[in-house]
Amino acid sequence: MSDFQQKFIDFAIHYKVLCFGNFKTKAGRLSPYFFNTGLFNDGHALRQLGQFYAQAILDAKIPFDALFGPAYKGIPLVSAIAIALAEHGHNHPFSFNRKEAKDHGEEGNIVGAPLAGRILIVDDVVSAGISVQQSIDIIHAAHATPCGIVVALDRMERGERELSAIQEIESIHGIKAFPLITLDDIIAYLHTREDLAHYVTAIEAYRAQYGAR
Repeated sequence: MSDFQQKFIDFAIHYKVLCFGNFKTKAGRLSPYFFNTGLFNDGHALRQLGQFYAQAILDAKIPFDALFGPAYKGIPLVSAIAIALAEHGHNHPFSFNRKEAKDHGEEGNIVGAPLAGRILIVDDVVSAGISVQQSIDIIHAAHATPCGIVVALDRMERGERELSAIQEIESIHGIKAFPLITLDDIIAYLHTREDLAHYVTAIEAYRAQYGAR
């Protein structure tokens, strides 16, 4: 676990984005932890979140032409990341999708810059990979090329078979994923916190049941 990852986990716990207990995930699994970027819900938190993502993108040296964030949580996320990157001297167009296409005014289901060239997908969490797969389909439909995925957390859970959802996406589509943190990082972090270490057993049991092999 790097200093960057430790700071990000501290940040997520401070805003109660990363919580421990009993939760149901989007995939319908009962999880001993939950990560909800919707709780980065004030200006200061969103600015910091954008900076964390921007730093991860710059460190990874990902070549891309534009950013895409899937509705709904991806909308403020991709906006904050675009601003943060511009503050670092990297000005990129961005867009996001509507859940339902409009048939008047600005028609279609894409808002913002047209999807063209190499598109970097930014999302919050990957568990079953449903949102990322939908984003890839949208980008392909626009005849653009998904070139990478940056997410806050890789839950490292199995997809349809033994690989994790991210590993399946990387294998099928030939694009690389760049998580800010993984479940391994969370477990390593908990071992450094006496007040939170008692959650490790439940999280490791959850990983044993649903984690990629």
